[in-house]
Amino acid sequence: MPPFVALTGGLGAGKSTALAALERLGAAVISSDAVVHELYASPEVSGPVTDRFGAGVFRDGVVDRAALAARVFVDERDRAWLEQLLWPLVRRRVAEWREAQSRLVPPPRALIVEVPLLFEAGTEHLYDATITITAEESIREARARARGHEAVASREARQLSQTEKAARSTFVVANDGTVPELEAKLSAILDMLEARNSTTAGA
Repeated sequence: MPPFVALTGGLGAGKSTALAALERLGAAVISSDAVVHELYASPEVSGPVTDRFGAGVFRDGVVDRAALAARVFVDERDRAWLEQLLWPLVRRRVAEWREAQSRLVPPPRALIVEVPLLFEAGTEHLYDATITITAEESIREARARARGHEAVASREARQLSQTEKAARSTFVVANDGTVPELEAKLSAILDMLEARNSTTAGA
């Protein structure tokens, strides 16, 4: 089975750029944020969300993620409730995806799951390895502003710091340069993961 790897990092570090690079390098990739977006459109999530928060967090019949975030980030109980609703469903979808990808012939070089709150959720043990994408704060701030996000410092006050994520990770990749430089670093990691996987399979 291909290595099963979680990709994480702070706001503006370049997780999406790294995920796209890994896909170009032959890995199969999935974003947990994209899975959450799909889940918000499903009755198994929209129903309970309606019951708890009312119609005010919906726009045109679809969960308005910004409106919902404004509610859950001011009440720790609401945030915990939403996480307990979403995370098991996300893990189920990812497990189904992993099983389908592992049956491909030939299989992908690795199976990469982008998980922004990997360590916060305590799910790093589910993976063979973890990759944390980092960048200088000034670069991350500029990227966050370009995407219309709030300041990195205030956003990260609600999650682990970049330093702590890196300290807990198997691999740390600095994304302060160009995309080709990032891709070269990720290619080297895929080589190491494949070598490790081959050694383990032959043991």
